[in-house]
Amino acid sequence: MERIRKTTFVLTLAAAMAVLFVTPVVSQDKPVDNMQILRDKIKADKKLIVAANMELTEPEAKAFWPVYEAYQKELAAINQRIGSLIGRYAEAVRNKAFTDKKAKQLTTELLHIQKAEAELQASYLPKLSKALPPKKVARYLQIENKIRAVVKYELAAEIPLVE
Repeated sequence: MERIRKTTFVLTLAAAMAVLFVTPVVSQDKPVDNMQILRDKIKADKKLIVAANMELTEPEAKAFWPVYEAYQKELAAINQRIGSLIGRYAEAVRNKAFTDKKAKQLTTELLHIQKAEAELQASYLPKLSKALPPKKVARYLQIENKIRAVVKYELAAEIPLVE
């Protein structure tokens, strides 16, 4: 039962995170305060998921959470890039301006974002390894990857294929 609850929570969180990426593209008339409140809630919910699944000792927690916060801050910049990319894609499609040139630009940017995400994760491996034993590092990266996979799936489901 607990596993089902956690899975449901992760899926809800992921869907909400996907909304954060797509909402700025779809609707510009929502108050900024509400979006910031939603972002803050999702950030807190994600942290709860991580905390519930990491089973950290007190010394591990003391070492891990600052690394987690730094990683999330840098990951937020990557998320902004993804949101911007989706926005440019949506604008090009909306304006019937999705040319071969635009496709090449956006594809190149997508690959740069994916590379930046992999490099970020690799750059945090030594920091995580100082804070946690190897199995817990692996667990954290699994949790992070699962959440991002669900978010990316939700985004992919909402973004139409190139015509």
